[in-house]
Formats: sequence, C-alpha cells, structure tokens
Amino acid sequence: MRKLFKTQILNITIVGTGYVGLVTGTTLAELGNTVYCVDIDANKVEAMKKGTVPIYEPGLEEMFLRNIQAQRLFFTTELKEALEESEVIYLALPTPPGEDGSADLSYVLSVADQIGSLLKDYKVIVNKSTVPVGTADKVTAAIAAKTDISFDVVSNPEFLREGFAVEDSMNPARVIVGSNSERAQELMSKIYQPFTNTGIPIIFMDEKSSELTKYAANSFLAMKITFMNEIANYCEKVGADVDKVRLGMGSDDRIGHRFLFPGIGYGGSCFPKDVKALIKSGKQEGFDFQILEATENVNQAQKVILISEIEKYFGGNLQGKKIALWGLAFKANTDDIREASSLDNIKILLEKGAEITAFDKIAEENVRKILGNKISYAKDMYSAVENADCLLIATEWSEFKNPNFDLLAEKMNNKAIFDGRNMFALEQVENTGFYYKSIGRKTMKPISK
Repeated sequence: MRKLFKTQILNITIVGTGYVGLVTGTTLAELGNTVYCVDIDANKVEAMKKGTVPIYEPGLEEMFLRNIQAQRLFFTTELKEALEESEVIYLALPTPPGEDGSADLSYVLSVADQIGSLLKDYKVIVNKSTVPVGTADKVTAAIAAKTDISFDVVSNPEFLREGFAVEDSMNPARVIVGSNSERAQELMSKIYQPFTNTGIPIIFMDEKSSELTKYAANSFLAMKITFMNEIANYCEKVGADVDKVRLGMGSDDRIGHRFLFPGIGYGGSCFPKDVKALIKSGKQEGFDFQILEATENVNQAQKVILISEIEKYFGGNLQGKKIALWGLAFKANTDDIREASSLDNIKILLEKGAEITAFDKIAEENVRKILGNKISYAKDMYSAVENADCLLIATEWSEFKNPNFDLLAEKMNNKAIFDGRNMFALEQVENTGFYYKSIGRKTMKPISK
C-alpha cells in the first residue's frame, strides 16, 4: 500500500492566482500533478483557461501553456469543486500590510473558514502565503470551528525571486515544511520527491519556525542591501569606490556576492512588506527589531537619494525641467511596480514641477493604471530622452547597459545622467561629455576645455 501511495500523482488545489499562486500551481503541474487553480475573478479565470498568463515572468508562459495542453492545469472560480478533487490545498493569498505595518490575514482566514465548511474528508492545507508567526494556529482554529473532519495545516513558505521565479521554483535551494504531523509530512514529501531525488534538501520543522524562517530570510536580505547602500553613500564621502569594496567583501565566502549591489533602494512585493510585518509582530510581543527599523528608514531615504543631486545640478530649481526616466518596475525582468523606487521619484519630481517621460515596456501598463497621463510614456529608450534635460535610471533592465552615448547626446537638451542602478562602468562614461552621477562612486564631470 505504501509503495502504491509513493508512486501516485496527487491532485492539488491552489487558492489564489497571483504571483506566488500561479508560479506554484504551474510548477506543481510541471512535476506531474493535477492542479486546480481557484480565483474569485471570473474574467481572470476565463482568460487563463484560454492560455493568457496574467503576470509577466520570464519562462512562465511556456510552462503554463504546456501544462494546460497536457490537461494537468485547470482553472475555476469554484472552491468547492476544486476541494472535492484534491488531497492538498495550497493557500497563496495576499497578506498586504495594514496601516500599522501588520500583515492582513483576512483573505487567508476567510478562505480557511470556507474550507472548514466544505471539508468532507482529510485534507492537508498548505499555507504558501508569507504570514506572521502563529498563523498556522489561526488557520487551524478557523477550519476546526466549522468541521469535525480531520485535517492538517502546514507552513510551506516560498522563496521565489521575481524575474527568476521559474528557475527558483524548479530548482529551489531548499524546501521548508513546517508540520508536526507525520501524515502531512508524508504527503509533502511525496509532492517534493522530484526535488529531493536530485539532492535538494527538504527541511522539516515546526510551523512557527517555518513561518519565521521566511520573514527572517527576507528581512536579512533587505538589511544586506541597505547596509551596502550605506557603505556606498559613505564611499562618496571618503572617495572610495563601492564597486571595489563590493568585490572585496563578496569574495569572503561568509558574505558572498549576492545582494551587495548598491542603488536607490529595494522595493517589490516582499522585502518592504515583510520587514514591516516582522517589526510589527515584534512589537506585539514587546520586542523591538531596532536593526530592521533602521533598515526601513534608511531604505526609504535611499529610494529618492538622487533627487537632491538632480536639484543641485539644476541650481535648486526643477520647474519645467524635462526628465527622462528609464525603468518603472521595482527590478528588472518583472512588471511589478509595488514599492518601486521609480514611483517615489516620480511623485517628488512632479511636485517640484518637473515633466517626466518614462520608458518601461513591461511595467508601463501597470503604471498607467496608477498615474494615467500625469507622466508621458515613450515607445523606446531613445524616444524617452528626446529633448530631455537629464536622464534618471531607476530599473536595471539589460537593454540599458550599453547605450549609444552619441545618440543620447544628440537627442538630449542637456548631457546629464543620474544612474540609480550603477548600470555603467565609469570607463564607459568617461570621455562621452556626460555628467554622470551614480551610487557610491565618483561623479564623472565633462572636462572643460
């Protein structure tokens, strides 16, 4: 019987088809399972049935379509229907920050309540959402209040990087499973057996430790980025080069090279939210995460650190200045604009009277939904700089890495670049005649003749 169980394909439900839910569901289908994705948005469900991927993520569309065609990936608005077909239910629901920074669990607990009312036999409910410590207990209580049927709640946090989510989902560094139930652990082991067969570790722990692992990991990475930004700002004070410091630090295998790139702060759906939530969770327990509070404050200032430099360049007056903006997404290879530095800069620049023309073919539509015609949108990177007084770079898209500086000079009214992502080596800009201000490096100024 055990041997038969080990070889069977599982039926799995994913509740929520946002970024995490869709990538998780598609990955689990790719591993051979039958996956039912549930969403309350009927139009979105119909579009997905027809093969439309609602998010931008490199490599996702191909896998998505392949599994629809293989009849392993299905979409529905009916939780009851999906629940009846599945042994394991993943919750991939939003946990947005409230005004006080705490994670809003209303979506998670509402679905838990529904599941409790619908249970007819044993299920494993897997919390994929990023949630505060103790959420598994709350989900368990919500379900148990509505049923006497046996079930288990498991914490299984995701560690997906936007822009690399398909790669991360198919080749994770580790799989974290929080559960003290042997029955649930056996099911989760079955799901992730294709990974463990290739040497990827599955780490079992209790639910609270699993929940905290996700917050701790993201907060540490946010802190690492912020520390490097502080070092970069100090480099400018003392005349050091942050690129050289970064290489020297990263060569220490205790530190590593990742997340050491300075810039205009972090954004996205995870780091800002998770840092805030961990700070708030700490306060609820009478504990102050002082280092995280500092991280949050420094990051907020870092996001707009170039505005004072732009102002200084123009003698303190930005009224009527035409500013080209390259990049709107919070990072490259995604259309996600949540907590994007570009939006913080746009807001202040507009308040100071500047006119902005932006280019980001992937994230443009999402920004249009928020800003409408408050800014202009260019069809390509060179159209954006037409008659511009300066260029501000906010996202590290690869197409920006090696521009034609002669063409830029020809199109721009004024040769000035403020680079929030250190896209260019200083040697690239040298002798181009451009004023070039980046993060943590010397400012390149045109040689006066």
